[in-house]
Amino acid sequence: LFRNLYSFTDSGQSSFPGAVYLESPARSHDSTHRLSLHGETADRAVAPQQFVSLSADMLFICGGLAQTGTGFQFCVSASFFPCPQEEEVKDSGVSSCPQRLPAAVRRKNLEFEPLSTTALILEDRPANLPAKSVEETQRHKLEYEEMVAGAKRRELKEAQKKKRQMKERHRQEDSISNAMVIWNNEILPHWDTVYGTRRVRELWWQGLPPSVRGRVWSLAIGNELNITPELYEIFLSRAKEKWRSYSETSSVNDSESDGGASLADRESSLDLIKLDISRTFPSLFIFQKGGPYHDLLHSVLGAYTCYRPDIGYVQGMSFIAAVLILNLEEAEAFITFANLLNKPCQMAFFRVDHELMLKYFAAFEIFFEENLPRLFSHFQTNSLTPDLYLIDWIFTLYSKSLPLDVACRVWDVFCRDGEESLFRTGLGILRLYEDVLLQMDFIHIAQFLTRLPEDLQPHTLFNAMANTHMISRNGRWAQVFSALMKDGSKELDKNSSPALRS
Repeated sequence: LFRNLYSFTDSGQSSFPGAVYLESPARSHDSTHRLSLHGETADRAVAPQQFVSLSADMLFICGGLAQTGTGFQFCVSASFFPCPQEEEVKDSGVSSCPQRLPAAVRRKNLEFEPLSTTALILEDRPANLPAKSVEETQRHKLEYEEMVAGAKRRELKEAQKKKRQMKERHRQEDSISNAMVIWNNEILPHWDTVYGTRRVRELWWQGLPPSVRGRVWSLAIGNELNITPELYEIFLSRAKEKWRSYSETSSVNDSESDGGASLADRESSLDLIKLDISRTFPSLFIFQKGGPYHDLLHSVLGAYTCYRPDIGYVQGMSFIAAVLILNLEEAEAFITFANLLNKPCQMAFFRVDHELMLKYFAAFEIFFEENLPRLFSHFQTNSLTPDLYLIDWIFTLYSKSLPLDVACRVWDVFCRDGEESLFRTGLGILRLYEDVLLQMDFIHIAQFLTRLPEDLQPHTLFNAMANTHMISRNGRWAQVFSALMKDGSKELDKNSSPALRS
């Protein structure tokens, strides 16, 4: 880049793209100024000979190239010195300073070719300027060597990081491969007799191999509703008929017909599915219109809305259905989806049972206060109640807030332990980021918990979950929640649950 400053030809062209212009401040013998070279139009163009003459009167200290809104800009800090011959020819108005310096003069006795802006450190000054002292030359050489050494250290550090990541990836692949053999040969063929054993539960906690994950989820969730693939096709056909009727009917007629519909008939929420699908895992680009799973997700959600018109479609269902579709075939995904939403906790949230939801929040706060008293107090001070973050987590089973691979691990444990694991996961997240959350106010906490960091690693979250105790002074989760269901104000001390006090 520095050499380009001397590359003007007689025709006024330079090696920079486009015309190069110079803007210079007033000269001063005792201060440092900044010069700018632009690849775009400037106020005043300087002829090549004027540029070289000005360059010969100055000492370049440092420089750098940056891209601006109008082009590339090369900025240098410069201290101006008088040209030795300038005073003699002031009256004539012609400078006798050299117009252009040969390459041999500009670069002397360099053992290597400097790269990029590092050339500014090693570049010799023009012949008409005071030469560098030995100390300055040595200092510039040491600075350059330090820059090169720093770059090499960064490259080495990056290479070591990539090597560790590759080693960890190979270890995980070997672990998944070994676990897949065990699940396929020893566990799945004998599911009914071994799924509750300690060995299987430990393997489950470590994460299910992706190739068997969908099958294990399906078996663990079960099919208490006795839904068959044929039943799915029936409700899918009904949903398609509804969509056709919506497309043939004007919006006015739609609003009139909906006004007379029963409150329990929420099949009209079919139209909301189209809006929500586009917001489902947008970074994957597979569920949006034109994506490979768009129609599949649309079908599963539409069939469920017709299967359970008392519930209809509720925002957040699309994330749960999408995760199942990624791991199961279409009909099996629908069967698992319907049975999953039939669980007590999911039913309470998707039916928006306020009283029951408050009981879940109250139970969560009991364990929150006992596990993380400092953070609990901080949340209370900032009036941050569980509904502000738990609702989103429960509605989507963490698939919206967590990275997808981490969310699948959370689903693994949810299928093993049931609803308790959902609240344990929430406490694990709060434990993991306790120090960060303690420094935040209401707004920043709410924003942070809505979308957790993308670099969150499964093992760090599960370590935090392992250190979270789901046993309080009132018993385990099931006992605490059961007592709250009977009568929270009588069975439990009122001071134990802020949700009940409120």
